Amino acid sequence: MLRLGAHQLLKRGIAPCQLVASRVQSSAPEKIEVFINDMPVMVEPGSTVLQAAAVAGVEIPRFCYHERLSVAGNCRMCLVEVEKAAKPVAACAMPVMKGWRIKTDSDMTRKAREGVMEFLLINHPLDCPICDQGGECDLQDQSMAFGSDRSRFLDRKRAVEDKNIGPLVKTIMTRCIHCTRCVRFASEIAGVEDLGTTGRGHDMQIGTYVEKMLMSELSGNVIDICPVGALTSKPYAFTARPWELRRTDSIDIMDAVGSNIVVNHRTGEVLRVLPRVNEDVNEEWISDKTRFAIDGLKRQRILYPMVRDSTGELKACEWEDALIVAAKALQEADGNVAAVAGGLADAEALIALKDMVNGLGGDHVCTEEIFPDSGSGTDMRSSYLLNSRITGIEKADLVLLIGTNPRFEAPILNARIRKAWLHNDLDVASVGSEVDLTYQYEHLGANAGILQALLEGTHDFSSRLAAAKRPLIIVGSAALSRPDGAALMALIHQLAQQVRAGCEDQSWQVLNVLQRVASQVAALDLGYSAGLSAIRESSPKVLFLLGADEGAITKEDLPADTTIIYQGHHGDAGAAMADVVLPGAAYTEKTATYVNMEGRTQQTQQCLVPPGMAREDWKIIRALAQIAGLTLRYDNLNEVRQRLSEVAPNLTRYGDVEEANYFAQAAEIAKLAGGGSLSGETIDVPLKELQDFYMTNSISRASPTMAKCITAVNKETSNKYRI
Repeated sequence: MLRLGAHQLLKRGIAPCQLVASRVQSSAPEKIEVFINDMPVMVEPGSTVLQAAAVAGVEIPRFCYHERLSVAGNCRMCLVEVEKAAKPVAACAMPVMKGWRIKTDSDMTRKAREGVMEFLLINHPLDCPICDQGGECDLQDQSMAFGSDRSRFLDRKRAVEDKNIGPLVKTIMTRCIHCTRCVRFASEIAGVEDLGTTGRGHDMQIGTYVEKMLMSELSGNVIDICPVGALTSKPYAFTARPWELRRTDSIDIMDAVGSNIVVNHRTGEVLRVLPRVNEDVNEEWISDKTRFAIDGLKRQRILYPMVRDSTGELKACEWEDALIVAAKALQEADGNVAAVAGGLADAEALIALKDMVNGLGGDHVCTEEIFPDSGSGTDMRSSYLLNSRITGIEKADLVLLIGTNPRFEAPILNARIRKAWLHNDLDVASVGSEVDLTYQYEHLGANAGILQALLEGTHDFSSRLAAAKRPLIIVGSAALSRPDGAALMALIHQLAQQVRAGCEDQSWQVLNVLQRVASQVAALDLGYSAGLSAIRESSPKVLFLLGADEGAITKEDLPADTTIIYQGHHGDAGAAMADVVLPGAAYTEKTATYVNMEGRTQQTQQCLVPPGMAREDWKIIRALAQIAGLTLRYDNLNEVRQRLSEVAPNLTRYGDVEEANYFAQAAEIAKLAGGGSLSGETIDVPLKELQDFYMTNSISRASPTMAKCITAVNKETSNKYRI
């Protein structure tokens, strides 16, 4: 009942610990003065003692409290002394009152914390020498400060059976201290009710009630928030200690969110990926694919240049031989050259490839991710960006999703939507296939004609859309890859402009496009086309595939005498059909520029040296162009980025978002370009189930961990209705 009550409070935007705070805030909006260790501090009314201490720069130990989760107040490690109070109070759950004098280092406080620590260690096993959490364990750190060298309790330590919750999270539940962080994360952030508590007192356990997999695309985050070694990474188990690892700050490219990450590596191998805090992008969460697909970086890699011989087999060779064969084909093409860029390509490689193809006389440089062609989707940046930014979702009061499943296309974005739905009463509706989004939404249907009805105001939902003060329309890029994508885009533009006209704030940006791949925005900024029909019609003599592995264009789409040059880091579909294969570097092996779906320019940092004979992509293209008789105007990374800034200045403003403009003009252009009619087909989404989420690019397809996840999900699904 307590959990249900807390959930209802959260749905109304009120954390349980803030009930008193809301009353104080309504009557006294001005800041109040409290004293932390005799230091005066001005804090917002309703702030907890813990928050007031943080303002004063005083750290209070805690286990159950987490700033992004509701307050549980069940570990009692944050006990402090309040003057004139009869006993210590829990700092995480107690709102401060004006004039309070709080002592965080008094004898009473220290004695209370030592008592709590003694209770916590009664049943905690002596696993520190073999625990994966060693060196990063909150309990270990706090026991050094408040623990004793002996205990007054001589009872037997209890033992708890470990739970099997999937191939990603390892459980050793005897270590659990019942902080319930994982339960609150699963319920509030991930939106799955799989974790909970059973039993009371000595018999209390945290688990999944019945043995099952933790069915969430964000499940790995419970590893980070667990303060002890009860939940650890199963693929990383017994691999390394934290002090053995080197840390490199980087960017994730498994989707278009651009989550900030920390890459931990040792002896030329990436061992784990952790989230890095960025409030504007991913807060402190990352998806399971970001965290666990890294073992795909060392499997199925292309280590050597290869050329297809007379028998039809690819044979390894030296760089000089492969480059000469490729350059000869480019020279003999007489300008009939085309290129396709995959979803993991960086901006430096994209500009080098475009310069080479254009310099050789070719006109067609396209992205593998299909998008409405020039005139309706790519002429204006507002037509392919998440214009409201990721943080704008928290300001919205209504979201209309069109042809997208953000839960699996962009899990971190979906977590933002759930956060706004939970705390801000966000109204969510969807047009497209019906899917589980971890929050309640109104499914309007899957027919594209619903959008026409919304535009004309004849749909039941039209009044709610028109009444919204800060509405958002989020359309998935996959929905726009339909044959009638241009007409659909034109209709969505008109609907967004109509809704925007009714907003109080005319600067509010309604139209948003959810891109699925990391390279798409940078490619469109650089002038790449997003339709492959032009390449098929031009029948190129040479086709250059830059990491294009999704099979959007196949050998059957090209003339029999077309030479295919593939450059990438995994032996996937693109390499299988190529005549020349050039080994490139993965995102952990190069310093490279990426632009996320909202237009934020960020960069990966080189952690490792590319394996074998692999090299950075732009360097390979630069050398190939030189041999083919074309000299590109850059020889180092700084010069490449100078060229980037000439074409698209926003691509070198790292950390900034270059906002799009001209929404009305974009709508007019889209209306002219998308003059066709909508087909009668339903709007489908590409990723409907959890198993679809785990393998979406060449790195994740090479990952054994992702393969285990699919097997586990399929098994769980087949056993779902078994009694």
